[in-house]
Amino acid sequence: MIIVQIIQKNLETPLSKRATVTGYIIDNSPEIDENRTRPAIVICPGGGFNVVSAREGEPIAVQMLARGFQAFVLDYSLAPARFPTQLLELAEAVKIIRQHANEWHVNPDQIVAAGFSAGGHIAAGLGTLWHSELFEEYGYNAADIKPNGLLLGYSVLTAGKYAHRGSMVNLLGDDFKDEKKRAFQSLEDHVDEKTPKAFMWTTFTDQAVPMENTLLFAEALRRHNVDFELHIFPTGSHGLSLGSEESQKKDNPANVQPEVQVWPDLFATWVKNQI
Repeated sequence: MIIVQIIQKNLETPLSKRATVTGYIIDNSPEIDENRTRPAIVICPGGGFNVVSAREGEPIAVQMLARGFQAFVLDYSLAPARFPTQLLELAEAVKIIRQHANEWHVNPDQIVAAGFSAGGHIAAGLGTLWHSELFEEYGYNAADIKPNGLLLGYSVLTAGKYAHRGSMVNLLGDDFKDEKKRAFQSLEDHVDEKTPKAFMWTTFTDQAVPMENTLLFAEALRRHNVDFELHIFPTGSHGLSLGSEESQKKDNPANVQPEVQVWPDLFATWVKNQI
């Protein structure tokens, strides 16, 4: 019998002690393969750094379990915690998952950082900055925190013309007024050849976080010859999550969008072929 264990780890970084990561771990079955290792996905839900959306956490983790992933959900710090607090918390989560790879049946070379809306800024931030001086300053070893792939759903990725201002204000606080510090949050400017491959999706009609966030990041990946898969669905409001009744916001039928419900399968196929 295959059993899913639920574990929770408190995360302590140089800037915070409140974050947690919850893991949904598939045990190995001797009847199938007692030595199996699986890809892992670390999910950063959205919420504008004001809340951590439950709709973009466990419902997505359950779908990832069904597709053979070990799934983890990061409950990260919120405003007034400022950058890079959340980034260090994701780095710590990836480090812990890699350290426990044998125990949790994880392939340590198949860890995907995933983010939705504002959570995408955390995931893409780790993807672009994992080897930078920023993490060295806080005592992290790049090899411990490197994500092997990115999943970015309707993500906040730029602080420029198409920025989601509310997320940037909550992330930076008073530093939002500093042009240089604000510009640093345009993650398309930090993509290089060491940025991991990415699977990205968004919608043409997203009015909260325009699809240009994703397009700018995709263009940067292309310039640096980093592989990616990109889906722009024709319709859909912001914050769709799975686009199904399972992740629908209360009394909001706009959260059900049948055409986007294919993205978990597309993503799972991409990981199998690319990561």
